[in-house]
Amino acid sequence: MNHAPLRRRRRRERIRGGELLRLLAAHPDLEVTTVTAHSNAGQPLGDVQPHLRSLAGMTLQETTPEVLAGADVVFLALPHGQSGALTARLPDDVVVIDCGADHRLTDPAAWDRFYGGEFFGAWDYGLPELLIDGGTGRQRDTLAGSTRIAAPGCNASAVTLALAPALAAGVARAQDLVAVLAVGTSGAGKSAKTSLLASEIAGSASAYQVGGVHRHIPEIQQNLVAAGATDPTLSFTPVLVPMSRGILATATAALAPGVSAAEVREAYASAYAGEPFVQLLPEGVFPRSGDTTGANTALIGIAVDEAANRLVALCAIDNLVKGTAGAAIQSANLALGFEETTALPLNGVAP
Repeated sequence: MNHAPLRRRRRRERIRGGELLRLLAAHPDLEVTTVTAHSNAGQPLGDVQPHLRSLAGMTLQETTPEVLAGADVVFLALPHGQSGALTARLPDDVVVIDCGADHRLTDPAAWDRFYGGEFFGAWDYGLPELLIDGGTGRQRDTLAGSTRIAAPGCNASAVTLALAPALAAGVARAQDLVAVLAVGTSGAGKSAKTSLLASEIAGSASAYQVGGVHRHIPEIQQNLVAAGATDPTLSFTPVLVPMSRGILATATAALAPGVSAAEVREAYASAYAGEPFVQLLPEGVFPRSGDTTGANTALIGIAVDEAANRLVALCAIDNLVKGTAGAAIQSANLALGFEETTALPLNGVAP
């Protein structure tokens, strides 16, 4: 399943993905009117996403520009390299939010190195809390009224939110950044893969895309430059762990000379003051991925390792909500003039 049009007063929006539909089903200003797919076209949505009971009777249509024609807003979650050609055939005044990577990167060389294929150009980046202009602005200011938005990568969101305040404030160095992430299996999608079988995952953790090859690296570096970093270098290692959803990112950075733990905390407190979804936890408290399950929250915990003279910043998010669908809807709310928090849960789901 790839898209779903919705109706907003006299407008219609199309959106893809089970998590997007789950959240949008409760949106007070949106009504899902059409869902589309590729191989599943012609099937009831309930056969593909059986948890979406309120929408189960809808039939998946083909994903074509003709089916999408007439929509005011289109949300896409296609494989990398497939949305660019499709969106090029949509009118300029249609608001398009792409949950894939096709429009995240500004550097064609980085796209060629990490993705390959045709470069379709960068759109407005859909992480509203991202610090920009050296920390003096927020990315949300670019999203109001935008017609082309690239939703961020889930790992990129977690690492960016963990490190950007320190780099924007100059309390940490941009070189020798290190991030290790515990990632739930839903980040790999629903394709049948031996490495994702329960018998392979249960009781085991395994690193993947090790050694500077993960596609979210240039996206993170691009974000940190926007926050004020100069030539950031990043060692990034994701680790698949036996949980269905969630990310716990542990990011470290060398502190600038003479910086105190109090100055580090002030940088984060100032950066995220008033943010509805990004919350800095009290001193000595660190986030758990499970506390963000089902929510659009990003929980941040920080510490200073005095012996190593390094910042340690942890960020927990639900990779399917704040990492993807929630970020897309949050950005759409801003683009369309809705309250930013509309239809986005702040509370997680506990066992």
